[in-house]
Formats: sequence, C-alpha cells, structure tokens
Amino acid sequence: MLAFTPGEPAGIGIDLAVLIARQKIAQDLLVFADPDVLLSRAKMLGLELKISETENTSKPNTLCLFPIKTADKVVAGELNKNNSAYVLECLNLATKHCLDGKTKALITGPLHKGIINQAGICKEFFSGHTKYLERLSGAKNTVMMLATKGLRVALATTHIPLSQVPQQIQSDRLEQTLRIVHQSLQSYGLQNPRIVVCGLNPHAGEGGYFGTEEIEIINPLIKKLNGQGFNLHGSVPADTAFTKDALRGVDCVLAMYHDQGLPVLKTLGFKNAVNITLGLSFIRTSVDHGTALELAGTGNISLGSLQTAIDYAQNLINGT
Repeated sequence: MLAFTPGEPAGIGIDLAVLIARQKIAQDLLVFADPDVLLSRAKMLGLELKISETENTSKPNTLCLFPIKTADKVVAGELNKNNSAYVLECLNLATKHCLDGKTKALITGPLHKGIINQAGICKEFFSGHTKYLERLSGAKNTVMMLATKGLRVALATTHIPLSQVPQQIQSDRLEQTLRIVHQSLQSYGLQNPRIVVCGLNPHAGEGGYFGTEEIEIINPLIKKLNGQGFNLHGSVPADTAFTKDALRGVDCVLAMYHDQGLPVLKTLGFKNAVNITLGLSFIRTSVDHGTALELAGTGNISLGSLQTAIDYAQNLINGT
C-alpha cells in the first residue's frame, strides 16, 4: 500500500481522492482523511464513492481509508484555520505508517502553508512538506526535487524569501545538498549522474561583477567534489541552463532558489510533473500544484499530476 494524504480539506486534494477512487490504482492507496469530507465532496461532484477500512480492496469507486476527523466544518474553497491541526495529523500518521513499514511510500496532496502558519500550531515556521517531513522523520537533511519527462530540477533552497537566499548559499550546506542529489540519483540507477549547477547571480556572476558567490563558494565546491568522482558542470548562468542543447545528457539541474528552476520545469510538464523529497528514509512524492481553492468541488481538475506522483513512487519502490 501507498499512503496518500489529500492535504488541505477545502482544496482540490479531496477532489483528487474522490476521482482516483474510480481508477484501478486506488486499490494500492491508503488514504488518510475524514470520511465525511470525502463523501460530501463526492456528492458535490455527483460521483459515487464508497469507503472501506479494509486494505487492498478491489471494489470499484472505493477508497481504503485511515479515518481522521476534522475539527470544524469543511466548505469547499474556504480555508479554515481550525482544520490546520487535522492536516498535520494526517501527515503525522501517514509518515508513521511509512517509518513503521506499513506503507511503502507517501504520496501527498497540496496543503496551504499560510493557513497552517496562521493557526500557530507549529513550533517553527511551517515552510511546507519537505522540511516538516525532515523534522518528523528525523532525517538530517532533505532536498526538494521536481521531475517531469526529460528534466529533473533540485533546489539548493526552498520556501524562503528571496532576500534570504544568498545567506543560505554556504559551502557546507551546498555540499550536503549535492551529495544527497548525487547519491539519490545513483540509487535510481544512474551510476555517474551528470548534474548541472546554476549560478546564483545573473550570468553566474559575470566574473564577479554581478556577485561573488560563484567565485567564492559555488565554483570551488564543484572543483572539490569533481575531484572526488562527482560529475558536476558549472556554475552556469540559469538563463541558458535549460535550453535543449544545454540539457543534452544532463540528469539533474541544481537551481539555487525556488523560482530559478521550477517555472521552467512546470512550463514543460505542469500536471505531469512530480515533487520528490530526497534524503528521507522512505519514498515521498507529491503533486506539483497547489490547493486551487477556486476549483474545489467543480470537477474541473486533472488527475495527471497525482497519477504521475503515484507512478514515480511505484517506480522508485521497484528500483526503476
């Protein structure tokens, strides 16, 4: 079984769970959610839905469920901070299932970071699934990587203000990130993964005229790791790193910050891309989109990204 958390109950994660019940793949999912919310959303969508607490059911339109109750009423499209603890409890229990070996991977639907922070239930600022799962599982470091056909993009920094990015680009942190990416790609069967490393500044610093992080931090680290057998190329200007010719033979691009690399990947593969957390002791994949509150309950959504996340998880389990 694969654990699936639909995420924010007012968003389209619940719709995805209802829709995936109609697919054969649903028999491999254990969904962590409120059954009443699922049944209510199914009614809105005009779809039949059955709930089972028996794993591996093959009945049509049926979800295998680990039931967790919301604290307050759920209205499609309307955020409610009172249900933020429910969202995290779904993650907590699904993660425990993975750590205990009861499920082989975790698939996550979209959550809303703002409403979780507004609820004030996290001891630290909630920046998203990646860092939360890192703390929850006791992992030392994790890396966020998105993938679609023909392109993988890993991130040196994730959900932080752009003004804080330069201070996070430090040699030790960047080395940990590159080691995790390198080792993870090797575990996927790539013996000598070629990783392109983007510069932080325009034109990769233009010889120091547009910034010195490349000269002082990024390039010396690339030289050091290549001397240890890595296959790193860079630092390269991000504005040319994603051209067709530049990507030939490349297994992954490391972007220095969120919006340096992900707009390109999502342009190429939106709805058919997947978010993968590297560095955990279990497999975690996720959809590549947000809660889309305005679409909740409308039926005007695609299963593409969720199906891609499930496919990637199964492939990683099988070592392919």
